[in-house]
Amino acid sequence: MADESTSALRRRIEQIKEELCTLGPLRPGTLSQQYNVCGTPGCRCKADPPERHGPYYQLSYTWQGKSRSESVLKQEVSAVRQRLRNYQRLRVLVDEWIAADIEIARLERRALRYPQEKSPRRTRNSGKSRSSGAKNGRRRLA
Repeated sequence: MADESTSALRRRIEQIKEELCTLGPLRPGTLSQQYNVCGTPGCRCKADPPERHGPYYQLSYTWQGKSRSESVLKQEVSAVRQRLRNYQRLRVLVDEWIAADIEIARLERRALRYPQEKSPRRTRNSGKSRSSGAKNGRRRLA
């Protein structure tokens, strides 16, 4: 049972590795749309109702401990969105890979600890009787 589980998890890790190779360009961060009000009197952004200037696109992200912000041109927006989706997919795949590897390690530890059992669950009294006065291998001296 554990061998089937570990082999299925190993197959999933190989699928993840293959998918990682196909991701393409990556960008961390968030793309926001902003509208501005200028200081020119009589401008359309001062009208009632106001017609603000924009949209202007901005990419905000933190990389290597530093927060950054970059302006994005309108013609670059779709490419930047694709890079952001690729980055999000990367994060999901890496999390899946780590979870699968943690489960493999858990199953391997279980197999080492309980080599002859299919299930590691034990009852309190596993059929062995303890000698009187002994508890967990210790004897009461006084």
